[in-house]
Amino acid sequence: MTVVGIDLAGVPHRDTGCCVYRAPDSLEASVLHSDRELDGLLEATAPALVVVDAPLSLPRGRKSLEERNGIHFRECDRELRRLGIRFFPLTLGPMRILTRRGIRLARRWRKRGLTVVEGYPGGSQDLLGLPRKGAGAALLQQALLREGLGGELARRSLTHDELDAVTIAWVGGMYLEHGAYLIGDPAEGVILLPSPPGNPVKKKRARSTT
Repeated sequence: MTVVGIDLAGVPHRDTGCCVYRAPDSLEASVLHSDRELDGLLEATAPALVVVDAPLSLPRGRKSLEERNGIHFRECDRELRRLGIRFFPLTLGPMRILTRRGIRLARRWRKRGLTVVEGYPGGSQDLLGLPRKGAGAALLQQALLREGLGGELARRSLTHDELDAVTIAWVGGMYLEHGAYLIGDPAEGVILLPSPPGNPVKKKRARSTT
């Protein structure tokens, strides 16, 4: 089944990396920008799962990003911290812009019947023992190739945005095969992560939180 990974940019004029994943050796990567382009990709591919690298929900107790109430973390964020995974809080500076766009698009796509979950390429790369894109796009691409991924990944050099999209699309494929799991409270917001090597997990059902 098709999975689409989207490394979402906070604003349309910046690059959003996308990956259409059908199998480890069958994936396509691209860079898109506008909401309309992203809508078109999902309409054309009809994915079983959409994984988005952006916060897709607010912490419980926070009604908006503008509210100043000292609440900054969801349960899934606290679980990332317990796993020792670095991340930026969704209330921090530019993350607010990304969060607004992520929530808006996820709500729209869910209304169209798509299953949309939040992903985190950096956290997934940490758990899988892969370098993050900060170490260099070439190193990350080589590491993904060594994991057996192919398709467009094997034909050209991908941008760091595309490689992050490949990562979360691949993890989405793992999820459909019971090799990934959701952390957090489904009523508040969850993040999709891969099962650590040698430690398979039982798949939980993806649920909408907005």
